[in-house]
Amino acid sequence: MIENPFYSYENHGPFEFYSLGDFKLEDGGVIPNCKLAFNTFGELNETKDNVIVIPTWFSGTSKDYEAYIGSDRALNPDKYFIIVINQIGNGISSSPHNSPDPISMSNFPNVRIADDVRAQHQLITEHLGINKIALVVGASMGAQQTYEWAVRYPHIVKRAAPIAGTAKNTPHDFLFTETLLEAITSDPGWNGGNYRSHTEVADGLKRHANIWAVMGLSTEFYKQEKWRLFGVESLDEFTNGFLQPLFQSMDPNNLISMGWKWQRGDVSRITDGNLEKALERIKAKVFVMPIDEDMFFPPRDCEAEQKLIPNSELRVINSICGHFALFGGEGEYYHNQIDTHLHELLES
Repeated sequence: MIENPFYSYENHGPFEFYSLGDFKLEDGGVIPNCKLAFNTFGELNETKDNVIVIPTWFSGTSKDYEAYIGSDRALNPDKYFIIVINQIGNGISSSPHNSPDPISMSNFPNVRIADDVRAQHQLITEHLGINKIALVVGASMGAQQTYEWAVRYPHIVKRAAPIAGTAKNTPHDFLFTETLLEAITSDPGWNGGNYRSHTEVADGLKRHANIWAVMGLSTEFYKQEKWRLFGVESLDEFTNGFLQPLFQSMDPNNLISMGWKWQRGDVSRITDGNLEKALERIKAKVFVMPIDEDMFFPPRDCEAEQKLIPNSELRVINSICGHFALFGGEGEYYHNQIDTHLHELLES
């Protein structure tokens, strides 16, 4: 266990913790006294059927979704009880850097998307007493968890909106992510995951950020100098002054844990590898929402899965920012698209 100020309550709060007890994982490990950090918006109604669940994306926390929530948004806390849940390994919930021995740092066990969703289900049903979810919506790794919710608990989830993510990770995306992770582990300071501070892996985290700069955005983003959307005035300031310091603040083991999980996201594990059979389990109304310029989860991959889901529609989001559209740099242009689709889905 090591300290990292990036994951402080001051940076990522508000949130509260729910203890799952000793949580058994699908790959055989155990997280003793596993904790989920979550934040809520709005009030639960008497019938407990106004619930929206939002899982977090890679490297993200519940703080990142605040821009998606508001009285003028589809995710309206005046109408819905919104629960944003930090995935295991993200640095706020139980994670490599904040867990004590014997699972601290490199000894943190492998966690799967299904483990996250089982843990979230326990929080929702046992702690909050909820057995109906009006909508599960999440982006990127949050989309992977959204699919897992809809497949694993079809009688609970009424609507689902996976944004910029797939139900089963593709071999191409697996390789993308492998490169992201190798950028970290190739740093001598990585030391097998047993560094004394994240600063010892600064070079690896810098390379990790640079790969995101290439694959997380689009070619047109750079041609049109759209880095200005992020409040910077030059390409150098965007990469060296924004992206690199952001990832260099994070814990390498946390990123490795989430990346391993991301690579192996696959709802068909519940149906012996049959993806069509898995997606046929979904009873929710589903809007599949890829981003047109996304190089991690391109629309064609998302559409191929959408065609296997009963009662589903493909709703493509337009953004020159590619996968990084999720950060909302385009402001209302991006958020209005999300809201339009979610409003329609929630009213269906």
